[in-house]
Amino acid sequence: MRTDTSEKGLEALIVAQLTSSQSGWVAGDPNDYNREYALDLKQLVQFIEDTQEHLVDPLELKRDSAARQKFLARLQGEITKRGTIDVLRNGISHGQYETILFYATPTIGNQRAEFLFSKNRFSVTRQLRYSRDETQLSLDLGLFINGLPVTTFELKNSLTKQTVADAIQQYKKDRDPRELLFQFGRCLVHFAVDDSEVRFCTHLKGNESWFLPFNKGWNDGAGNPPNPSGLKTDYLWKDILSKDSLTNIIENYAQVIEERNEKTGRSKKVQIFPRFHQIQVVRKLLEAVKKKGIGERYLIQHSAGSGKSNSIAWLAHQLVSIKKNEKNVFDSIIIVTDRRILDKQLKDTIKQFAQVGATVGHAQNSGDLRRFIESGKKIILTTVQKFPFVFKEIGDEHRLSSFAIIIDEAHSSQSGRNAAMMNTSLSAEGVQDDEESYEDEINRIMESRKMLQNASYFAFTATPKNKTLELFGGPYREGEHTKHGPFHSYTMKQAIQEGFILDVLANFTPVKSYYKLTKKVQDDPDFDARAAQKKLRKYVENHQHAIREKTEIMVDHFHDLVISKNKIGGQARAMVITNGIKRAIDYHAAFRAYLAERKSPYKAIVAFSGEHEVGGQKVSEASLNGFPSSQITDMIQTDPYRFLICADKFQTGYDEPLLHTMYVDKTLAGIKAVQTLSRLNRAHPKKTDTFVLDFLNESDVIQESFGTFYRTTILSEETDPNRLHDLKNDLDGHQVFNQAQIDSFVQTYLAGAARDQLDPTLDNCVEVYLQSLDEVAQVDFKGKAKAFVRTYGFLASILRFSNATWEKYSIFLNFLIPKLPAPKEEDLSKGILEAIDMDSYRVEMQAAMKISLADQGGEVRPSPTSGGGGIVEPELDKLSNILRSFNDQFGNIDWKDGDKIRKVIAEEIPAKVAADKAYQNAIHNSDKQNARIEHDKALGRVINDMFTDQTELFKQFADNPSFKKWLADTIFSATYQGGKR
Repeated sequence: MRTDTSEKGLEALIVAQLTSSQSGWVAGDPNDYNREYALDLKQLVQFIEDTQEHLVDPLELKRDSAARQKFLARLQGEITKRGTIDVLRNGISHGQYETILFYATPTIGNQRAEFLFSKNRFSVTRQLRYSRDETQLSLDLGLFINGLPVTTFELKNSLTKQTVADAIQQYKKDRDPRELLFQFGRCLVHFAVDDSEVRFCTHLKGNESWFLPFNKGWNDGAGNPPNPSGLKTDYLWKDILSKDSLTNIIENYAQVIEERNEKTGRSKKVQIFPRFHQIQVVRKLLEAVKKKGIGERYLIQHSAGSGKSNSIAWLAHQLVSIKKNEKNVFDSIIIVTDRRILDKQLKDTIKQFAQVGATVGHAQNSGDLRRFIESGKKIILTTVQKFPFVFKEIGDEHRLSSFAIIIDEAHSSQSGRNAAMMNTSLSAEGVQDDEESYEDEINRIMESRKMLQNASYFAFTATPKNKTLELFGGPYREGEHTKHGPFHSYTMKQAIQEGFILDVLANFTPVKSYYKLTKKVQDDPDFDARAAQKKLRKYVENHQHAIREKTEIMVDHFHDLVISKNKIGGQARAMVITNGIKRAIDYHAAFRAYLAERKSPYKAIVAFSGEHEVGGQKVSEASLNGFPSSQITDMIQTDPYRFLICADKFQTGYDEPLLHTMYVDKTLAGIKAVQTLSRLNRAHPKKTDTFVLDFLNESDVIQESFGTFYRTTILSEETDPNRLHDLKNDLDGHQVFNQAQIDSFVQTYLAGAARDQLDPTLDNCVEVYLQSLDEVAQVDFKGKAKAFVRTYGFLASILRFSNATWEKYSIFLNFLIPKLPAPKEEDLSKGILEAIDMDSYRVEMQAAMKISLADQGGEVRPSPTSGGGGIVEPELDKLSNILRSFNDQFGNIDWKDGDKIRKVIAEEIPAKVAADKAYQNAIHNSDKQNARIEHDKALGRVINDMFTDQTELFKQFADNPSFKKWLADTIFSATYQGGKR
């Protein structure tokens, strides 16, 4: 007999594996399905007879009677009103009877509960004829628990040239959402499945049905790994839908929540079913806690938009009840976030999932935590800004408790100072002994800096920094180095490939600014060229004419290419990223004026912190917008508001699927670039793409920023603690202080001495710093002192050994550094803005591009531990030359292939010049002046070699003295300091 490779064969395989003795499901009969009530009557009656026999006769469940119809109508009505999840969890009341419809996971040793749980009937029915009309339509599989439908399947087989996409289309086109089985809340989830992929939907809406991926991921991307013992997708029915696993999902994950719009007062219900990576990470973490107990650290790298809020909520809710040796592992779960928006979102989400709302507390004020712990609150939310104050008043009795600390966006929540405050507050070592000696106190402080033994850390982030990886990532050896990586990852690559988030780099459009400045003074004064260039760029970009020009580009682009194209079904919103509060306020005024001129129906909202003076008047978000700041997130979802103009706010942690377009007028790089542009990536059923228009950033910088976090991010090696010895030796060499002064100062400080007993030692050191060190040495000393404090603050939390000398050094330097004046640097560019005027300004959109990311893992280096530095010598030049250079750089040269030329100037030329042997020799063996001479010769040789390939560049270098000087200055600046290292 041949292998059945058809869709029916896949259907038979799934049923056979589900109904095997190992899995324990039973096969249902499609004839037992009652289409009027969407129930498998045989399974329902059998379950009640097995567990609540006293209800069978009063409800007349074994015959088609009026009593049975009333009961079934009541059950159907309760499912319609509350959803199957809630009915399974809580049963129904019918007249004088209480009916349990599902027995939950039993506690260990409770034999009665174990017996009742074993009576739950998990059944699977093939070719389920669900339709109430005469067509008798059927679907491939229906899964039931005690006769209540929980899951439907549409199956496809790639061997018959059909895929999961065809199954999705079948749900959208052929499965009428008005049918009782497919109505909201009736089933937990609807699966579209083939032999390679799984997708799911919780709310069928015809063509608007939104199917999300439910795949394991493969090679940090989409799909599933090859399965040596079966189909790629058999984890769905073998693992996820096993009786224990599905029970766990019903009890701890699946939920119908209510989302309320504060402005309109309208609410809508949303059914949640976890994605594969969410179930996997929570279960793996819980298993690790059961195995290892407290005192461990876990880093979870989950892409932005991957549902971290729900993952955190599910984890916190289940950590509350996790036990080891019949005792709760954790007394309290503390969730720390630096995102004020998510603070409320997490609080609301956890309350939705927590079975008892009283278990959740929101620590806003000093003393809240003490009160919450004493009153039995198990899950406590706080922001990182409030964290030090919250933990300051923890009573000594709570320092001996055990904690789970969940850190949201760990890269920014876990600064050295915040971590030390947290650890001191929660550690058993934080309890102070009245008889404690000076050395005892030093040792106590050192111990409190370390990661706590009475707490486990769960750190969630999409963009782990090097410190985050070293603090929370798991160590492993590779060659000569110890590397650190995440405990679990759901990568940006996988999220994009699965379509769960959008690729925000797919439509990236640089916007080039061209401008010409003129000299409005008769004389030709000298200014520092480097500082002057920065001031001129800022002056131009902040000029009211430039603001107006860029505003017109943004508004016109939004109307012509976003609204007219019906993006997100006509509901698209845009975000404007500005470089400061003043520019945000200026943009808001410009948007308001131009939108009125266009007779546009839309308005803009401005977002910034605090009050600021504009035109002699104090303004705030509320005064400019006309509504409270707390309403911004709701108002942007409603017309007429379509633009959100931001100064820092909403660049991280803001989750708004209607955001489609971003206009960037701020320099971005690294994590900041990833976080900011990722505001656009949230998926929406009608959202198919995004736009980014960038006025300031080059595409290669954005590409490099995203590349680090595209796949799993790894720390290449650990920080070397010997760098602290090196820094200490360098600081000692400056002879600003001695060890006796440090010992005396620290002992006096820890004894609680008054301020006037501390300052004399510090002031004496400051005098030595000023009198005995020249400017270069002052810069070196202060830089290395900061590096020591920064590096020790980090390493002290992870080193297995303690060093009292380092601790004293750190205490002393923390007081000394603020007293050290910075070397006075005269502003030799002062007055340049009063000497110039803007002659012309134009803005030109370049060709849209897709920024592709390399398919390789990102490695980050450890935090830099070097300090010191040097004073950059000013390079004086005539105002006329500075303006000529500026105009040549930004306005006068109209390159035929500007992108290619810019790349050659930024990458190819510096690399070739830096490799020139004569120039390298001059850098290392001569002074700066001679190095510049050799540099210019090397640059000439490089440009001559480019004659054939870069004719346009060669001509400008040969014929345009201003361009030649600017290029020489730029390349020398880019290569000289790097060559000296």
